[in-house]
Amino acid sequence: MPIDAAGALAAAPRVREIAWDHKDVQLYHLGIGAGRPATDPGELRYTLESRLHVLPSFATVAGGGAPGVIGTLSVPGVDVDLARVLHAGQRLRLHRPAVPVRGRARASSRVVAAYDKGSAAVLVLRTEVTDADGPLWTDEAEVFVRGEGGWGGERGPSGRPSPPPAAPADHVVERAVREDQALLYRLSGDWNPLHADPEFAARAGFERPVLHGLCTYGATLKAVVDTLLDGDVTRVREYRTRFAGVVYPGETLRVRMWRATGPDGGGPDVGGSDGGGAGEARVVVSVVERGDAPVLDGTVVRYE
Repeated sequence: MPIDAAGALAAAPRVREIAWDHKDVQLYHLGIGAGRPATDPGELRYTLESRLHVLPSFATVAGGGAPGVIGTLSVPGVDVDLARVLHAGQRLRLHRPAVPVRGRARASSRVVAAYDKGSAAVLVLRTEVTDADGPLWTDEAEVFVRGEGGWGGERGPSGRPSPPPAAPADHVVERAVREDQALLYRLSGDWNPLHADPEFAARAGFERPVLHGLCTYGATLKAVVDTLLDGDVTRVREYRTRFAGVVYPGETLRVRMWRATGPDGGGPDVGGSDGGGAGEARVVVSVVERGDAPVLDGTVVRYE
């Protein structure tokens, strides 16, 4: 039965209280591969509580609740098999220079768009997070549901991969993914069996459990912050990507980065940014062992 798009869009926001502290931040950082080498001063910024800096992508797991992909499935009008669900894209906008090491906040989530792709549906779940001092961040998850289109709705924007810049990358880094990386990352709140159960992964069409897309998302942002921003997490303003392929634990990520520069010294409008004078980096992520098979596409980090 097709998704009830009208019902999903009309549903009241889901509001919950969230809280986190340094232990949640440290676990998340370890889950995306931080702490190697363990005594490196640059890595201790992510792992040692006395000097802890919060990578902004922690916002996707803050509070330990279900991620946007899973949360979308609890919206009225959305009753689908989890095995048909894929994470299509993610966008994060920071409203302050830093995510606090500990905090309490209110998270309000609702479906803001539903697109009919014919053989599939795409839903966009937006989460606004605020605390006593005002807005903290806005998070959007795009959810692709196979076999749930066909209601005659708007097709929405194209999901075609965008070609990487023609020029050689300004920086290329490689990051090894541990065999147990998905098992560690899921402790931050994403319990989808796709990332741990071989039988469930096979039912979803994969040869074995795959790494969480948001784990790759976090590992990529860390690589950009460490390489382009001297490890300064407070400079990140926006981060968005499309998920173009899977990563299997034990593989190696190749992260290629291009600095985008415009006539004013800042970045040009890459895919709809609306900032004034902030720099931008274009990023492409692939898997080394499978001939640079694409993983993240259309990836942009905006920073100051």
